[in-house]
Amino acid sequence: MNNANFNQSEQDYLESLLMLSKNNEVVHRIDVAKRMSVSGAAVNKAMKLLCEKGYVYEDGKHLYLTKSGKAYAEKVYEKHCIIRGFLQKLGVSPDNAEEDACRMEHLVCEETFEKMKEFLEK
Repeated sequence: MNNANFNQSEQDYLESLLMLSKNNEVVHRIDVAKRMSVSGAAVNKAMKLLCEKGYVYEDGKHLYLTKSGKAYAEKVYEKHCIIRGFLQKLGVSPDNAEEDACRMEHLVCEETFEKMKEFLEK
């Protein structure tokens, strides 16, 4: 994941699809809308763009991550988890750590992320 290609909305949608697909056999647009608290129209627009980029495909009713979409989503989610864990290790409350991780996962460069990861592994 390269910060030059940064797109927070794209990453949020991919991460939501990943989380939904872990708990559900199939993912519908309405599931994404509910999880992200956005309109159906916003989901439609985002899915169209993600399909064009090759991150998502659909069979008419259901949404699926492609191999590259899943890899991208997993990288974003890994960042989220590491940052959340790092913040909690510093003593940040779980709620604030979760909220901050949601924002920071899109902004942290690879070097900083790797250092956070190394710190947690010690």
